[in-house]
Amino acid sequence: MKSAYELAMERLKASDPDAGPPLTTEQKARLAEIDRVYRGRIAEREIFLQKLLDEAQAAQNAEEAAKIKKQLTSEKARLEEEREAEKEKVRRTQSA
Repeated sequence: MKSAYELAMERLKASDPDAGPPLTTEQKARLAEIDRVYRGRIAEREIFLQKLLDEAQAAQNAEEAAKIKKQLTSEKARLEEEREAEKEKVRRTQSA
């Protein structure tokens, strides 16, 4: 006899056609590695651009500071999109 939780999980799986097969251990490890790498890249860009932003603000250059803020936002979004694309590739690959 199945528990209410197990029955609910079966219904959830049946109602989600995009769920796909469960991830393998290798896929989970690769997803974790992708997250680690991209967190590092994002942090690196944030540190670099924050230094430039601080310098622009110290020089009271509002126009340059605004450009740097915009660049920081766009680069962070770009890296997050790249990360999600990489993760989606891993999710779609089937291990043999």
